[in-house]
Amino acid sequence: MISQFKPAWWMTNRHVQTIMPRFFRPFHHTRYELEQLDTPDGDFIELAWSLPHNETAPLAVVLHGLEGNINSFYAKGMMKALKKQGYAVVLMHFRNCSTEVNRLPRAYHSGDTADLAFFIDHLRQQFPTRPIMAVGFSLGGNVLAKYLGEERETCPLSAAAVVSAPYDLSSSSDVIRKSLGKIYQKYLLDRMKKSMQRKLPQIKQQIPITTDQLMEIDDLLEFDNQLTAPLHGFENAHDYYRKASAMPYLKDIAIPTLIIHAKDDPMLSIKAVPSRQDVSEHVTLCVSEKGGHVGFISGNNPFKPVFWLEKAVPYYFGQHILNKASNKQ
Repeated sequence: MISQFKPAWWMTNRHVQTIMPRFFRPFHHTRYELEQLDTPDGDFIELAWSLPHNETAPLAVVLHGLEGNINSFYAKGMMKALKKQGYAVVLMHFRNCSTEVNRLPRAYHSGDTADLAFFIDHLRQQFPTRPIMAVGFSLGGNVLAKYLGEERETCPLSAAAVVSAPYDLSSSSDVIRKSLGKIYQKYLLDRMKKSMQRKLPQIKQQIPITTDQLMEIDDLLEFDNQLTAPLHGFENAHDYYRKASAMPYLKDIAIPTLIIHAKDDPMLSIKAVPSRQDVSEHVTLCVSEKGGHVGFISGNNPFKPVFWLEKAVPYYFGQHILNKASNKQ
């Protein structure tokens, strides 16, 4: 059974839980190999396979958050933890988060499940007998949760875990735009604009925007109105938030799924906290009072923080592999 999260005594503040974990991380080198998987629309998604390869192990897919990548501290930590438990681990970069610029004007968004579905189907065809798990953080968690609800009983995954996902995008956007003196919004927008700037030649094929106009955007809603929505077929930001939110899909999840969420998350709305009536019987809700956004640091020694997520998720996956194995006997 997964133990309830208890914050470290020196990290009870939600902003500390959110900001500090990246500074606590051991600066370990993650060995990985990049692979480009061509997509049906003529673009590609970049995969980062943890090394060394294990050709028989169960597979674990990691989905990063907004403007994350293989170097994100939480992704590296989870990949290392899953690898240690015997999984073959692969991180799927969302488009425009990879080391190379994608070919098409479009990028990625919080409800973009098509690439994930394509990738999971590719894995299932390539490794037909190996269990596949997936864990998604923040934006990647919303994508994963929405995908699970869309797939229902046909989902090829054996189990999933969703961490700190913005299930209600509109209200969560409002929180980010105001929280901590707009520091979170500035941090995210700076990264989003830099990411879009490197593929501006492709974007201009679809949207008439200059570098100066891009860099002048100082509001998340404005960014989604000017770029995210038109690049991905939405009428405006509000249309995007409504259609991409995972909350309506949680009742349709049909595989074992662990949802981890903190009520004090400073980057998400309280409306984004799922309750028992919001989810299906296949979902295990692990909602704590504290934990921040993708934080969840526990332990009694400030010099030896315990990364609770990296214990809870591998344990949950392991239980379902054991259950599946015992059912076959």
